[in-house]
Amino acid sequence: MTKAFYPGSFDPLTNGHLDVLIQALAMSPKVIVGVGINPNKQPEFSFEERASLIKESLAEELPERAGDVEIVSFQGLVVDAARKFDAKILIRGLRDGTDLDYEMQMAGMNRQMAPDVQTVFLPAAPASRPITATLVRQIASMGGDVSAFVPGPVFAALKKKSRS
Repeated sequence: MTKAFYPGSFDPLTNGHLDVLIQALAMSPKVIVGVGINPNKQPEFSFEERASLIKESLAEELPERAGDVEIVSFQGLVVDAARKFDAKILIRGLRDGTDLDYEMQMAGMNRQMAPDVQTVFLPAAPASRPITATLVRQIASMGGDVSAFVPGPVFAALKKKSRS
């Protein structure tokens, strides 16, 4: 079975992230979502919260495949994490040409370090392309409505945090 590794911060999971995850599931029987932990950053959501929100959001959108996703945390190089979890496909989502330029550089470096791990680019749906987790956090922190940008469970969690 060929496993795919889909890395990101997912802080929070956006509709674009979920769209790419669903596309990855169409390509691979097993997808490992790698939640990157950066000790120099203070995330909005803990790893446990992000893992739970990813599971809940996928279960709402694609319940029959929710069991085909494993959520793990990782630090360091993405290719090292992919290898650790025996993934042969590295999933990267693309929103626009800026993403493509950056991701092509990363794919080239990753291929040099791990030629056995193939990078696959998946385009975000047009409605998801302007969405970034950073903008979602900023809008939500100022009381804005982010319901069009994130899955329902994430929206509820953001609302709860803003009341805290």
